[in-house]
Amino acid sequence: MYARACFAIPGDLSTLTGGYGYDRRVMAEAEALGARLDYLRLPGSFPLPTPGDVEETLALLRAVDKDTVLLIDGLAHGALPAAGLATIENPIVALVHHPLGLEAGLDPATAERLVNTERAALARVDAVIVTSETTGETLAADFAVPAARITVAEPGVDAARRARGSGGPAIVLLAVGAIVPRKGFDVLVRALADLKDLNWRLRLVGALDRATDTVAALRAQIAENGLADRVALVGEKSAEELAAEYDRADVFALSSHYEGYGMALSEAMARGLPIVATTGGAAARTVPDSAGLKVPPGDAPALAEALSRVISEEPLRQRLAENSWRAGQSLPRWRDCAITVLGVLDRVAKERK
Repeated sequence: MYARACFAIPGDLSTLTGGYGYDRRVMAEAEALGARLDYLRLPGSFPLPTPGDVEETLALLRAVDKDTVLLIDGLAHGALPAAGLATIENPIVALVHHPLGLEAGLDPATAERLVNTERAALARVDAVIVTSETTGETLAADFAVPAARITVAEPGVDAARRARGSGGPAIVLLAVGAIVPRKGFDVLVRALADLKDLNWRLRLVGALDRATDTVAALRAQIAENGLADRVALVGEKSAEELAAEYDRADVFALSSHYEGYGMALSEAMARGLPIVATTGGAAARTVPDSAGLKVPPGDAPALAEALSRVISEEPLRQRLAENSWRAGQSLPRWRDCAITVLGVLDRVAKERK
């Protein structure tokens, strides 16, 4: 029997991002395991909350029964003041997908403030769950979190059939992620602009409403480089529609500056797609060297060279695809992830008694 816990998450739980997807699956698997993991919705302004939303959040957290472990999503936890967290009597576990201050596109003052706030907030928790070893190492090295307090619960992946590919003369590249600065889609377009002599198409699947200035700049960049007929910004997709996108793709491309894990990478490997990816954050470890070509984040020429090779060299594509498929079959499932999370909550509850 698992300890009773409450999962506090800001905003709309149905939001189609990796972090929210992780939270939804942990909750669903916890229920299937018979665990009591209640859901507490927090204001949606995090990670840059208004003062009123901070007060409301702290009040909501303080109202939870004191025998219940609080699992607080890092999108909110990292932005809460340590003094406010100190007023909460419940055991607290923070779930950190990636440190808030490492989000690309932040002005230096905001980034520094978020780093300092999150460092202080993490000093007020009983345990920390991270989604990758890389994030755990970052918290230990730069946020003063004792390594013994950190547990890695990698995202799971569902079993999927092997991608059948586009079947056409053009190589279909697939990129998945909300169009925000951290995803580096401008770098991807810059790289592809140098490969007009090759036969490729790019489908970019992800939210178009999270950073409208970034979306507008990307559309302009695509037009300026004469790629409007080759690059499709298709917006968000349902789970079924996204599965179809993976199935029809020939290559998966990730151009992120930083990833706390890179769930889209594991979804691509579960389908055996050859991968071209940057090494930002945990992405360098998520993809085995045998399954993809890796380049430094922000390096458009290196990305162009890697994409050129995968597009042009069929034997290379086939070799990467085979290794990607094999790696995908050994990835953890969501049940494994939930069991790890619940184990941390159970341990913290027992330690507090």
